Amino acid sequence: MLFNGFFRSLKDFNNLIKKKFIDVYRNSNFYDKKISKTYNTVFRYKPSPYLLSSLINYQNKKYKIDELDFDTIWRNRSQSKELIKLNNFFWFFSLDLKSSKKSVQKVISDWINKNNKYEKVSWEFNITAKRIISWLSNHQLSYNEGAEEYRIMFDHMIQKQTNHLVNEIKNSKNLENKIIGCSAIILTGLSYKTDKIYLDFGLNFLKKITKYSIDNQGFLKSRNIQQQIFYLKYFILIREWFKESQIETPEYLDEAIYFLGQAYAYFWQNTGVDLLFNGNNNTNNLDFDNYLKRLGYKFKNDKKDYCGYTILQNKKICLAMDTGSSPDFKHSENYQSGALSFELISNGKKLISNCGYYKKINQKLNQISKSSAAHSTLIIDDSSSCKFSKNKDAWILKTGLKITEKKFIFEKKYWKIAAAHDGYLKKYSSIHKREIEFYPEQMTFIGIDKIVRKKINNNYKFQIRFHLDPGIRLMKTQDNKSILIELDQEGWKFTCDNYEINIDNGLYFGNKNSYIENQNIFISGISSNDEQRIKWEIKKI
Repeated sequence: MLFNGFFRSLKDFNNLIKKKFIDVYRNSNFYDKKISKTYNTVFRYKPSPYLLSSLINYQNKKYKIDELDFDTIWRNRSQSKELIKLNNFFWFFSLDLKSSKKSVQKVISDWINKNNKYEKVSWEFNITAKRIISWLSNHQLSYNEGAEEYRIMFDHMIQKQTNHLVNEIKNSKNLENKIIGCSAIILTGLSYKTDKIYLDFGLNFLKKITKYSIDNQGFLKSRNIQQQIFYLKYFILIREWFKESQIETPEYLDEAIYFLGQAYAYFWQNTGVDLLFNGNNNTNNLDFDNYLKRLGYKFKNDKKDYCGYTILQNKKICLAMDTGSSPDFKHSENYQSGALSFELISNGKKLISNCGYYKKINQKLNQISKSSAAHSTLIIDDSSSCKFSKNKDAWILKTGLKITEKKFIFEKKYWKIAAAHDGYLKKYSSIHKREIEFYPEQMTFIGIDKIVRKKINNNYKFQIRFHLDPGIRLMKTQDNKSILIELDQEGWKFTCDNYEINIDNGLYFGNKNSYIENQNIFISGISSNDEQRIKWEIKKI
């Protein structure tokens, strides 16, 4: 234990020294000279700004350039959210095209004069990538009708920043940032016709990311639904740039979009709701749907079991369950230990939900949202089905789980999902099996959770939680055997005859980086037999 702490401290010290050395190197004249080697080529392909409409959160607030003191702003070395937003220049997309080109170009000139050399805040990898995309996409204001001297400076700075991305992309730890970086590098290659310098590099690196993070079925190895949509948006954006610039799209990009699109249809377009599994939050992708329709993209997926999830549905009811094994630890940064958790949607409204995911850097809330207790599934002895360990700023898998059996039935009058996992096998010598049946004519769900013990050592407690969206009202009946659920104008009854049921308060992380209180129903008991069988029912009344 003492030696482990010593080596951990030594590793942290070495990482700190390495980080300091890199910072000194990036701020050196040698590095500035290296990334200043640009090419005498002009801005030819000018991308349409509307192609980024799926990525930009257009705000009602309109920036009035002439009223902003940019000279003071660019000297500010804080890392405030407002300064980061100003430095990535995505706010250009909220400008009226009738804005003064001279004012816009003066803002860019001032930025270049203040930030000509690398500076940690303004040249941060993700910020730089977005700035390049914004400057090039808003060419009507940022470049057109500019003086020759300004254009030369603009072209040089675009390439210089791109050189910085090329130099740093391998060091970026975040896959999503790497995707944005590749996009910026590719766009520079298309815009300046520097095929071998930027375009080939960006495409080859994007291909490596694709092979590393996407499995043979075309779904992300992280099993993260939200990340999959992020990939799809940027891959389509890159493809549209190729089409608009009249350059043939790489075959692997078309193939990736096809499979990512199938996953998008499965998780969102088929259900119309955000399923809160493995890092997902409420996003509402209706604007993206319109974007896809406008560009002529149509995705279809009629499968009931796909990429480790099982979804059965008709026009009124949707039953979704996480029936997949945990990912490899390399892809587990945003994984949540919610194996066999499920969600029920009735007429487009969540009846049973998971709690969602808290991604913002807050170790306690992040850990809570990763736990099995934050999901509508079984928990043994207050332990999660997976074990996590801290790796720098993220919690990644230390011990995962495997799905040991899985099947489903989908008929007009009868549905069933059955699966089992071994997440509790090592510590508790137990397998968790879950069956959920649905009888559409009776509007009744019957669930059976089994704890199958391979050997009996000690007795332990268990809980099965059923989380609900905030705003749903619960009331326990006088006989303490049922709980009534009020979902808008619908009424449902939860029962479990042989075990104690109660109502508890919890935290809901469905909305990104925020939390509010919610309620959950939970069944509790003591496991003492070879096979513990817990039967419950949810019926519409």
